[in-house]
Amino acid sequence: MVPNESTSDELNTLLAGMPEWGSEFSHTFANHAPMVLVALHRIGGAPVQLRRFFHHYRDAKRLLPFAQPLELLDEGNWKTAIGKREREPDLRLFFAGEVARLGHHAALELYLPHLAGGIAASAFHALMRTAYGVLRADETDIAIALSYWAATYLQLPQPQGASPITNDPAEVLAMTAAIEPLHGLKLHDLLWQNMRDAGNVPEFAPVVDWLDVGPDTMEKMAATALVIFAATQHFAALHIITGLHWIRLLQPHCDEATLHRMLRVFWQGIAALMGELGFPEMPNREAVDRWRHIKVPDWPEIHAIAAQSYDEHDISLAFSACEEMTIYGDPLYRVVVARRLGLIGDYTT
Repeated sequence: MVPNESTSDELNTLLAGMPEWGSEFSHTFANHAPMVLVALHRIGGAPVQLRRFFHHYRDAKRLLPFAQPLELLDEGNWKTAIGKREREPDLRLFFAGEVARLGHHAALELYLPHLAGGIAASAFHALMRTAYGVLRADETDIAIALSYWAATYLQLPQPQGASPITNDPAEVLAMTAAIEPLHGLKLHDLLWQNMRDAGNVPEFAPVVDWLDVGPDTMEKMAATALVIFAATQHFAALHIITGLHWIRLLQPHCDEATLHRMLRVFWQGIAALMGELGFPEMPNREAVDRWRHIKVPDWPEIHAIAAQSYDEHDISLAFSACEEMTIYGDPLYRVVVARRLGLIGDYTT
């Protein structure tokens, strides 16, 4: 759907004010507003819907003003601020200068290799903001996103160079589910904290090396993500579908080694959420094929319903799933969004 001109004007007006708000609000929850407004625009949201969503989101989440910088950073010392949320204002100034100096494509090419290992930053929400900045080719928001990524960088166990075990992402998750010490870990409200805690389990350390990453890995991950969400409708599984869309948006701006590293660490982060997901088992192929043939509305009707929602994840999923379906062609994308929006009942029973 191509948004009309008045909606684009409203989006630009709202986005112009986004740098004033913090990337996170209470307890380090991620501020989705800058990205979800774009998604709402892309699925055909009207100007009044964009304004309504933002005003509701701003007030319901109690968004915080962005903080002031503390100390200047440069090419020699910016890495000292990695993983330090309080240094995000300093990182923002640094990356704004770098994007202005290099242009956004060259800046991404230069800095994504440094950030790829921390793609789980803010449970992939820094990745989300970067991808939406790329979608709009907006240098201001790309600089904001890179600074947020660096500030919230989440270090999971690093690869040790062990030989891969499988080229099937679903098998990696099944093997992770068999790690007994992951069972019974206390769950937090925030996904990134659950990833962090799983990453601290010694038996989890080898997981990052298990997957053989190749040219078709992203497609295999997308298929696995879709089936897991179809089977569970779990909030964390929703982020696998959307996260892979975001990585795909960054793909033209990084080399093959960086893309492979992002995919490897992304899937490591998903494996770290197996406890959050309840250690789900993959449904059989016959069931999944039945689900694919469930009659649901077409995308325009689905998008019209999603555009009425105050739930940022409804809007994000409706946009990303539609975009992924254009790549992979699986009608199950439409089914899972219809189920999320309550347009069909539970088909798994």
